[in-house]
Amino acid sequence: MIIDDQYYDVIIIGTGAGGGTIAYKLAPTGKRILILERGDFMPLEEQNRTNVDIFKRERYHAPEQWYDGVGEPFSPQMNYAIGGNTKIYAAVLQRRREQDFEEVQHQSGVSPAWCLKYADFEPYYSQAEQLYKVHGELNGDPTEPLHSQDYPFGAIAQEPQITTIGQAIAQAGLHPSTLPLGLTRQVDDPTNDSEVSGIIPSLQHTNVTLKTKAKVTCLHTNPSGSLVKGVEAEIEGQSYLFMGDLIVLACGAVNSAALLLKSANDPHPQGLANGSEQVGRNLMKSLMTAVVQLSKKPNSGTFLRTIYVHDFYWGDEDFPYPMGNIQNTGGLLGDIIFAEAPPMFSLMAKFMPGFGLKQLATRSIGWWIQTEDLPDENNRVSIEGDKLSVHYTPNNLEAHDRLVYRWIEVLKGVEKDLDDFQGGIMHPRSEVPLQVMANQCGTCRFGDDPATSVLNRDCRTHELDNLYVVDGSFFPSNASVSPALTIIANALRVGDHLIQRLG
Repeated sequence: MIIDDQYYDVIIIGTGAGGGTIAYKLAPTGKRILILERGDFMPLEEQNRTNVDIFKRERYHAPEQWYDGVGEPFSPQMNYAIGGNTKIYAAVLQRRREQDFEEVQHQSGVSPAWCLKYADFEPYYSQAEQLYKVHGELNGDPTEPLHSQDYPFGAIAQEPQITTIGQAIAQAGLHPSTLPLGLTRQVDDPTNDSEVSGIIPSLQHTNVTLKTKAKVTCLHTNPSGSLVKGVEAEIEGQSYLFMGDLIVLACGAVNSAALLLKSANDPHPQGLANGSEQVGRNLMKSLMTAVVQLSKKPNSGTFLRTIYVHDFYWGDEDFPYPMGNIQNTGGLLGDIIFAEAPPMFSLMAKFMPGFGLKQLATRSIGWWIQTEDLPDENNRVSIEGDKLSVHYTPNNLEAHDRLVYRWIEVLKGVEKDLDDFQGGIMHPRSEVPLQVMANQCGTCRFGDDPATSVLNRDCRTHELDNLYVVDGSFFPSNASVSPALTIIANALRVGDHLIQRLG
């Protein structure tokens, strides 16, 4: 093992929404900061989400195998690169609603309250929206929480077909609203991410060092187990040891938990920070179904997501429990998760014979149906030797199924008065499979009680004084909106704490 001769004030592991953002926050302090990233800078052509090749399975999958709860291997849809999964996300940056921070009764169980509330996150939501150049408009969503600042940029123009159907949905008595999007305002690659807004600005500071292709394999503690003293990483086949005062994990909910479990030692025989046996447990990743409308007229196939509907977020008159979020997918040539649903396109081909894959995508409008899944200690990450297993059984299914069927009924109703759509025929749909790791969260929940949580309010582990986790691991509950903006806002919040600690 090669021991690096530099000593760092802060070592950040991972460059996604949490790691890239906290690097940006800490870089101006002048403290010596090391950023370790398992991947490398992502070539521009690999970021191109408007190419028909996205429909080929495995394009955005990590080059490794995980295992499901019955021991079957799968290749996870993860992105190891500077910017992490923000390089392939849809740049939808929604706030959790105030009630999402409280205890909520669902049809299938209880979503627990957070130890911090919306008011604690609100200033950081505003900072995050400014940093990631969010384009949006506060225009009538009945669930929208209080904003102390408006979005820094106005909403983008919609695809004409989306405008037409949005107007029809409004006429049906619902409230289609503008999705907030993090955009760079650059034509060739418009979506913002943590490389653009976090890592690149950080590297302008001479006190910041980035090492790519650095896979962290173990965290080493002092003899008492109270501090992490070294970070072991494999770089080009060679093992290196990096020493630092503060260690910040931001590997994603699955990989951060896995690293803590892999780093078990004598003081922490069940894994670092795992005296509560909560590390790796309560994995959540949202219930998601794609629903497609078949169109008579072509569209570009490459437009961004622009509208959402929250009229059923907290339920309706027939179902007094939360159901979730509905949003258009964007152009189907530009949505990578449709690569996971080839059976959907086979079904569509039956209704549109003679059309190839590209033609099918440009004759379709997609919708995401997204419902909160509830924390379950049996949904977990585990390590056996070198094998990483993800045990996950979806829950809260009735709420999700009701929302899917409710939305299809809405679409059928509005299509009767629209000439552009194949009204009255089947709406193909597909559920997102296990290997899609979008919205992963919950494996190192924060809280005030060390017996039931891994992290304290500052996202520092209860058991190790210098170890923090700032990806989606800290969530005690999921929500029906994407976790991305909350992860970014939390990284800014924890960054303020670390700045005070660093002095």
